[in-house]
Amino acid sequence: MRVCIVDKVRSLSEGESPRIMVTGAAGFVGRHVMEALLRRLPEGGKLIACCRATGGAPLPGAGSDVVDVIELDIADAGRIDEVVRQVMPTHIVHLAGVSTLAAVAAAPDRAWQINLFGTLRLAEALARHRPGGCFLFVGSSEVYGRAFQGGRAVDETMLPDPTNLYSSTKIAADLAVGQLASDRLTVVRARPFNHIGPGQREDFAVSAFAAQIARIERGLQPPVMRVGNLESERDFLDVRDIADAYCRMVEQAGRLPNGVVFNLASGVPRRIRSVLDDLLAMARIPIEVAMDETRMRPSETPLVLGNAGRARDLLGWAPTHLWTDTVGDILDHWRHRVSRADRP
Repeated sequence: MRVCIVDKVRSLSEGESPRIMVTGAAGFVGRHVMEALLRRLPEGGKLIACCRATGGAPLPGAGSDVVDVIELDIADAGRIDEVVRQVMPTHIVHLAGVSTLAAVAAAPDRAWQINLFGTLRLAEALARHRPGGCFLFVGSSEVYGRAFQGGRAVDETMLPDPTNLYSSTKIAADLAVGQLASDRLTVVRARPFNHIGPGQREDFAVSAFAAQIARIERGLQPPVMRVGNLESERDFLDVRDIADAYCRMVEQAGRLPNGVVFNLASGVPRRIRSVLDDLLAMARIPIEVAMDETRMRPSETPLVLGNAGRARDLLGWAPTHLWTDTVGDILDHWRHRVSRADRP
């Protein structure tokens, strides 16, 4: 059954079809969001997939009548205004950004330009060219920072207290966009916790574990995994549950408090060691785990845990993917990818 994605959005004029613009559409999360939106898009709706470059793997729905693909660098102020003016989106799902600590540290000025100022320019362009449009800003649970040291599940009432440059750029944008909520702009803000799934890059822990297992099974590296600190606990979600939450935010934006913040979390802490054990249990050959002193770094945040009660109450959202399915799908993704790369 097709679910109408915008039945109750106040920003739509009578008879107007949704035009949903997704930035960062070619990224890990963006591809899953595009797939979810395609499944729920009503007849006459349109998706505009924005990517920094359009020469990569085909996007979900690319080439169809309902998906347009556009190049957009969020650091380019003039291009942002031009694209929004031409596209006239009813909604923007803003996923694009500098998303890793390493990338932010390598180019902090660019991180601020994209994560803060690019976000502001995009939101302001929507308010200017399509008043009443919906801007979904995707932030990060990292903004809570030191608040996690209390050892309990963090909800949206907890004051952000970022501990690094990445989370500082994200909370700056989060707060700035919140100030734009008005009759001219409907704002929804998401703070997702750690999300994983097929297609995630190898510089994230769970994906890195799965990639190593796939290479070991293929005989491309010795059957020993060298690891660092495995004692931290994190709140993991399947990226497909995250995509479902973003769809619900778009669907229900018109009846939500303007500027609302949503944590997206499972509420279940998982020790990194247990995540690795779950993946190793699915391995096709025995694999040894060896501690690598060069990778051992004590975590400033031993426990990260979120409370998503507001999303449950206002959106009717809850994670539905089983943990074993999530990690199994990640491992199968890497098996397929490694197998393809190893073919002569």
